[in-house]
Amino acid sequence: MLVTGFEGYGGRGINPAGEIAKSLDAKRIAGVTIKSAVLSVSYVELAPRLSALIDEHKPAAVICLGLWPGEAMIRLERFGVNKNDFEIPDNVGTLQHAEIETGGPTARAASLPLEEIQARLLAQGIPARLSSTAGNFLCNALLYTALGLLEKKGLKIPCGFIHIPYLPEQVAEIIQTTKVEQQLELHQRGDLSSMPLETSVAAVRTAIEVTLRGLS
Repeated sequence: MLVTGFEGYGGRGINPAGEIAKSLDAKRIAGVTIKSAVLSVSYVELAPRLSALIDEHKPAAVICLGLWPGEAMIRLERFGVNKNDFEIPDNVGTLQHAEIETGGPTARAASLPLEEIQARLLAQGIPARLSSTAGNFLCNALLYTALGLLEKKGLKIPCGFIHIPYLPEQVAEIIQTTKVEQQLELHQRGDLSSMPLETSVAAVRTAIEVTLRGLS
């Protein structure tokens, strides 16, 4: 099974999605070996890197991970839409405001068992919700691109995207920075939610288990 995360971006240093991916690499879950990769936050590298990973590992399923700043819980994405509308540049300075795939479908639906994953997470006491927007940055682009690549390669395997909250230490840094800068009142910040890394890892493991169980 292929699991991807992203490197840090936007001056945030680490990215919990990348940390989760690294922690799961080579692990055995439900009898299947996890192969993980941390992707560069580079739009032009996205499709070629993912295509190469799929060709190399020939996975039974693909789960992509990303950070959603300010999200208070695990966010299970339903759709990738054919639109880039970057609010900030990627790590190589690219700003995109155009279709991801010229003439491609308006949206592609994730094929993970999202409702079952959410039910399992809630039963475990891990907050999770279904989401109908993956944003307009690289997370959405990755979901839309991954689903398109699998179609082109003729691979009918589960694929989807999960957004992860900040780590607590990242929010602590935000609070400290806001205090030092004295330019914005703390209660005006909309990105103070967080989740411990071990909880996020447990959530992704559950998503993997549910997905693999569906295959068997």
